[in-house]
Amino acid sequence: MPTVIPADSVGLVTPQIEAFDQPLDLEGGRVLEQYELIFETYGQLNSRKTNGILICHALSGDHHVAGYHSLDDKKPGWWETCIGPGKPIDTNKFFVVCPNNLGGCKGSTGPASKNPKTGKPYGPDFPIVTVKDWVQSQARLRDRLGIKQWAAVIGGSLGGMQALQWSIDLPESVRHAVVIAAAPKLSAQNIAFNEVARQAIQSDPDFVQGRYMENNKVPRQGLMLARMLGHITYLSDDSMREKFGRELREGKLKFGFDVEFQVESYLRYQGRSFVDRFDANTYLLMTKALDYFDPAQEYDQSLTRALSRAQAKFLVMSFTSDWRFSPARSREIVKALLDAEQDVTYSQIESAQGHDAFLLPIPNYLNAFSAYMRSVAREVCD
Repeated sequence: MPTVIPADSVGLVTPQIEAFDQPLDLEGGRVLEQYELIFETYGQLNSRKTNGILICHALSGDHHVAGYHSLDDKKPGWWETCIGPGKPIDTNKFFVVCPNNLGGCKGSTGPASKNPKTGKPYGPDFPIVTVKDWVQSQARLRDRLGIKQWAAVIGGSLGGMQALQWSIDLPESVRHAVVIAAAPKLSAQNIAFNEVARQAIQSDPDFVQGRYMENNKVPRQGLMLARMLGHITYLSDDSMREKFGRELREGKLKFGFDVEFQVESYLRYQGRSFVDRFDANTYLLMTKALDYFDPAQEYDQSLTRALSRAQAKFLVMSFTSDWRFSPARSREIVKALLDAEQDVTYSQIESAQGHDAFLLPIPNYLNAFSAYMRSVAREVCD
C-alpha cells in the first residue's frame, strides 16, 4: 500500500465509461448492437490534439495501466514501469488512453455483462471478437475523444498485435506504432498452448457450457490450470531457475503429490489469484483472438503487402529470453516492414526474464523506449 504516491506516478485515477449505440459489425459475421468501453486517461490532450497515445493491453490486461485507484491499492497499474512523469511514455508530454478490450471482464462489455435481450449474462452467447474488431471499437472511442491521429499506438504481446492492426486498417490514424514482444501471427505451438488452456476451462464440471454465472458457479479449477500453463510460458527457464531453482518448500522431500517445490507453490498461488479477478469466458475469447490474428491473410498471405498500407513509423522491440514470442518473430515483422520500404527501428534487448520482460524495469529496455518516445514528443507536442 503506497503511504505516499511516488512523484513519477500519474497518481490517483478514475476509470471512465463510454456507451456506444451504433451497431458494430464483427469480423466473424455477427453484430454487436450496443456496448460499453471502460478506459483510463493520464496527462492532458494538447490544444492541437496531436499528443494522444493509445495503449493496447495483452491477454489478461485491462484499462488500469498506471497509477492507483485509491491509497489502499496494494500495487499500481500493470505498466507503471513505463507510464508516468519522466518515464518512457511521459504523461507530462502525452495524453495517454487505455481501454479494456471489448469482450473483457473489467468493465467493457463482455461475456459477464448482461445481455439486453435476455436480462442474463451473455456467457457463451457473447460473439467472438478479433483484433480487427478491437481496432474498430477503439477507433470509435478515439472519435469520442476528438483525436484524429494517435501520436503512437503502443502495445506488448497481444497489445503489439493491435498496434500492427491499427497501422494496417486505419493507416492515416497512426503516426507511430510501437510493437513490443509480439508476432505477425501465432505459431502452431502457441495455438496448441491456447487450446490446452481452453480445454482445461471447458472440461471443468463447473463450466456448465459457459453458463456458470447463471448457475452460480465458477470453473475455478479449469481457469486456475489455464493460468498456470500460461504463466509458465511467460517466464524463461533462466528466470525460473534464478527465482526458484529446485528449492523445497519445507526443506525435505515428502514423497507425495502435495506441494513440495517452491515453484509449485508459486504457480498455484498465481492460478488461485487469477480466478478471483478474471472471467473464464473472457479467457476463451482472448486466446481465440490471439489464434485468429493474421493480418497477412487478407493480402495473399503477404505481410509485406499488408504493411505497405501503413503510414506510421515503427519501433519493434524483442527480448532475447522470450520463447513465447521470440526475437525471430519480431524480425519477421521488421523484414516485412523493410521490404515494404517503411521506416522501422528495431531493438533486441538482452534479458533473462522471458516474455514478461516487457513489463519489467530493465535499464536497456527503458533507455531505448525512452529515446524513441522523446523523438515522438518532439514531433507532436506543442
